[in-house]
Order: sequence, then structure tokens, then C-alpha cells
Amino acid sequence: MAGYQSDRIRNIALLGHAGSGKTTLCEMLLHKVGVSGAPGSIEGRNTVSDYSDLEKDTGHSLETSLLHLPYKSSCINLLDTPGTADLFGRAISALPAVETVAIVVNAKHGVEIVTRAAWEKLKERHKCALVIVNQIDEASDCEGILEEIQDVLGQECLPVNLPTSDGQVVDCYFTADDSAQTAFGSVDEAHSNLVDQVVEVDDDLMELYLEQGESITVEQLHEPLEKALRENHLIPVCFTSAITGAGVDNLLKVMNELMPTPAEGNPPLFLKGEGEEAEEVSVVPDADAHVIAHVFKLSLDPFMGKMGMFRIHQGTVRNGSQLYIGDGRKPLRITHLNKLQGKEHIAVDEAGPGDICAIAKADNLYFDAVLHDSHEEDNFHLKTLQFPDPMASTAVSPLHQGDEQKMSDVLQKMAAEDPSLKIEFRERQNETVLMGIGDIHLKAVLDKMEHVFNMHVATAEPSIPYRETITKPSEGHHRHKKQNGGAGQFGEVFLKIEPLERGAGFEFVDAVVGGVIPGPFIPAVEKGVREAYDQGGIAGFQMQDVRVTVYDGKHHPVDSKEIAFVTAGRKAFIEAVQQAGPKILEPHVAIVIHVPAQCMGDITGDLASIRGLVTGTDACPDGSLDIQATAPLSSVGDYSNKLKAMTGGEGTYSMKFSHYEAVIPAVQKELINQWKHPNEE
Repeated sequence: MAGYQSDRIRNIALLGHAGSGKTTLCEMLLHKVGVSGAPGSIEGRNTVSDYSDLEKDTGHSLETSLLHLPYKSSCINLLDTPGTADLFGRAISALPAVETVAIVVNAKHGVEIVTRAAWEKLKERHKCALVIVNQIDEASDCEGILEEIQDVLGQECLPVNLPTSDGQVVDCYFTADDSAQTAFGSVDEAHSNLVDQVVEVDDDLMELYLEQGESITVEQLHEPLEKALRENHLIPVCFTSAITGAGVDNLLKVMNELMPTPAEGNPPLFLKGEGEEAEEVSVVPDADAHVIAHVFKLSLDPFMGKMGMFRIHQGTVRNGSQLYIGDGRKPLRITHLNKLQGKEHIAVDEAGPGDICAIAKADNLYFDAVLHDSHEEDNFHLKTLQFPDPMASTAVSPLHQGDEQKMSDVLQKMAAEDPSLKIEFRERQNETVLMGIGDIHLKAVLDKMEHVFNMHVATAEPSIPYRETITKPSEGHHRHKKQNGGAGQFGEVFLKIEPLERGAGFEFVDAVVGGVIPGPFIPAVEKGVREAYDQGGIAGFQMQDVRVTVYDGKHHPVDSKEIAFVTAGRKAFIEAVQQAGPKILEPHVAIVIHVPAQCMGDITGDLASIRGLVTGTDACPDGSLDIQATAPLSSVGDYSNKLKAMTGGEGTYSMKFSHYEAVIPAVQKELINQWKHPNEE
């Protein structure tokens, strides 16, 4: 495969809501450039980018796929990303690899959840933007869709082509022909709007345009247009149909001639150092400079091993190159450098700045790693990409006894290739908990574990981390005396307990005087108290916010032993807890719910039904609302699905721990009845 200079490369990530037609559009683009004889289809299970059996079975993208389109003398690298909101973390992993984000909008449905989220993310990462309005063959109001895009994303979104009434598309930028009949607007007006927008970023060109009345050529517009793209002062909008092919040729021309090369886009956000001492560093697409590349995707396969997909930002990588991984001291030797066309691996001898490549069986690679060939680039890293917080969780356990280690290994592989997936082992509950963006995310992970790694697991609702505390001071006493003929056990403890402020934790105070409990035995008393504190006094949940003061006791010069004071301390504490107004606490979470304004009544009513409390509302510029609330964690386990049902899929939410609060009496009684206190000696 022939290599390309960086000024001949365009790197573009396709982001958009599920059903916007990204994968189908990729098929038509591949067909138009001659890579495929006929476009594949989702229904036919033969698309280039959705090649896994799981993707074919579900009918939508689960992973980001790389495609390369040879077009004229250039190469357009396309990253086709998942569109499901629950898989948005996987989609945005592609952003560090590209200069341009193309947001694909369904012409029938307009701006949707992932459209908005993608727009916010590309602005955060300083990416150039392109909007593709797809499926115009099935739309009835393309003008209305354009107006909605401009209302939500900004008036900088201007069409570079316009649909006709018969389902075709007319160019408005390169060869603007005002005699062409369009479904709305005019070619001349669209062209003028584009030129006006571009010249605003170039004073000299603006003067030429306004004062001299000069006609501005496409060549004169190129540099200021690239500046306008970098500043998001211009967002080109292309109308297409991935099914009929309308507008796709024009889209290819826009991608190739308007969208930036690696040198024309905003520079990658590389830093050197950590924390506040980190400094921005310049990385340029120079083929002769030191190699700097970034791993933005990992795939793990039981047969292929670990495959890393990386973008080269600087220098040239060749077969035989020795590259350091992050701050590692042992270099990785590149032996099989590949470019990808979906699942197809195409061997190449070398690749330069702007290229996106892959290497397999690289066990030491990790997501977000920087590859470099000189220690001068040690401590280089890209600005951290912020992923959505996990909102769904499930506890997993192996179906077959003895598979515990295998499950742990497979879970670590899942987490390594998916940075938006979190795995937590909760020792107290003896639970392994998977946490993902949503239920579809978790299902995709569990399906891959089963079908790819043959790891079958059982799932359950994770245990709620309840806590116990006390509400008033009290005292406890226990004498532990045990005689079995020979040396016995003796220890006696008097203590008092009192509640502390929420969040204060545990305090142990030694107030013993006169040596009634010898100093060497005080740690044993504390150990017994802590055992009971961790085990709970009434329902088996760890306690919190208690001060324990040991003030008296007795010992025996022969029979007193450490275990005697451990037992005495534990039982004295349990006795005190029973008389201290014990309460069970449950975790409450703070939720921010983003919904259309018309859904507010349904949302607040539902929150009230689950013991939630609305703490505030904020109006958003697009007319939607952010509703702030708190609610018990136990009542929001299925909130993702409930919110989708209440808002028609338009609602999103974020959630984080807020505080602990006492459960209602009925719940406390139920939890106490469920607990079996461990046998005491």
C-alpha cells in the first residue's frame, strides 16, 4: 500500500446518534472511491466496519472501526464510531486521533442526544467540525432540520450544498450555479453566506472583499477557511443520502479539499509532566523528527492477543523501529506494521505523520500510551480525555466453580480496551461489580465475555453499601471469663460511646487510669471494638461516626490474655450500641437530569415517588432543563431505562455520591430481620 505525505491525509471521526446512518454512509463512501464493488448493508450483515458477529447480531456498531479511503491523490482516514448513548465513551476515544469530527444527523429526527454530546466534546478538544445531514431521501423538512442545527449548534453551521426537490444535491461552494433549483434557499445566497463567514477571520481578505468588490476565489479562501474551521467560526453542513448516494461525491470533495490536514488542524494537546507542573509541548507533523504516536484504542482477542491502534503525530514509524511505551525503559520492536480496513489488516513498511496504524501482539501497550523513540519525550502525554461517569452497574460471579481467576483475567481485559468501563471489587460484600455508562454498555461487555472469551457469568443487583450509626450516648460493659482447667481467660471492659458528626469516622479514646487494664492490652480492646464496628451492631453493616471511650476494667495477673480483652471489647461495644438509638443509613446520590422542558412534571413526580428531593432547576439555552435532585441509591438502579421511557430517549443524567441518611423505619426493620448475627463464643 502506497504511503501518503501528511498534507495528503485527512483524519475524520464520524460521531452521531444511533440510526443516523454512519455505517451505511461509510459503505457508500467506500463504494464511491472504488474500494468496494457494491455498498454493504446492516441488513445484509456485510458492512466493512461492523464486522464482528456481535455487531451483526445487534444491528449497530459496538466498537470504533478504522477505514481508509484513497481519493484522488489523498487518503481520508475515517473512524466509524458507535452511536448508542451508552457507548459514547467508546466513541469519543477516537477524538485524539483526528483533526475533524463529522457529526452525522438523521434528516428525519434532527438533533438528538449524541449529537449534542458530540458537539460539546469536539469543542472541549478543539476539533474542527463538519455536520452531515444524512438520509435526505426519507426526510420531509430538510430546511427545518438545518434551522434546528443552527439553533442548537450555532449559526456558524452553514450549508456547502443544498438538496433539491427530487432528492439530489447541488454544490454551493466549489462551482456555485444559481440557476440550479433547490428545495429551499438559493445557491447564490448559500455561497455568499459561506464567503462572508470565512472572510471575517482575515482582515486583508475582508478589505478586498468589501471595499474593492473583488470576487473571492476558492483558492483565496483556503487559508482563512482553515482558520475559520480551527476556531469553529465555520461549521460546513453537507446534505447526503447514504442509500441513494446523493451528495456523497460532494461530501468527498468537502472532506478532501476543505477539511484540515494534520498541519492545518489545531495541534494535538500534548503535555510534559504531571499536575500543575505539566507544560504544553509542541508536536508537529514532521516526518524526520522524533517519533511521537498515541494509542487511542486497544482490542483484545484470545487468538490475536492485544492489538493497539495508534495515530502518528510526529516522525516516521518503520518495521524494525524501537519505540518506548510511555515512561517505560524497555523498547517495543515494531515487526508487523498494519493499516486497517475494518477487520482487514494491510501490511505496510512505514507510516508517517497523520497516519493511523495498528500493531498486534503488543502485550505492554495500554490505552492512552504515548509511543516515542527517544527518552527526550519521556513524560509526554495527551491532555486527559474526560469520559462519562458510570451510571449502571451489575454484580458478576462465575457460573462455574473454579472460574474465579479466569473471570478476573477476562474482566481486566475488558477494562483495558474500554476506558469507560470500571471494575470494582467490594471486599466487604465479596462482590465484583461492573460499572458502565448504561445497560446497553454493560450488555455489550457481558456478551463479548461470553462469545469471544467463553466466560459465562451470573449477574445480580449490586448490594447497597448501607451503614449503621448511633443517635445518642450510651455505655457498655462485658466481663469475659473462661476456665477450662488450666490457664483460663479473663478480661473486663467498661466503655462509653457517643455519636459524631456525619463523616467524622471512628475515634478510639483510652481513658483508663491506674492500670486497671494494663497498657499492652489496650490495643486488644481497640481491636475487639473495631471488629464489632466493622461488622455492625444491628444489621451487619459497617458503622460510622462513633467515638468509643474505654474508661475502666479489670484484669487477672495470670489469666488475662489478648484474646480475652478482644472479646470483652467487642461485646461491650455491641451492648452499648443496642442502647444508643442505632440507625441504619443508606447512601443518597446527587443527580443532575437534563430533559426537555415539557418532561419536567413527569420527572419531578417520579422523583417524589422514589423518595427523591428536587434541589433546583436551571434553564438551558436550547430550552431544555437541568433538574438537580437527591435520591436514595437503592431507588435509582434502573433510572436509565425509566428516564428513556419518560423522555422518549431525550433525557440524560449524571450521578455521584452525596451523603448518608437514615432509612425509613420499615426498611430498617426489614434489614434487621434479614441479618443473621455471627455466633459469639
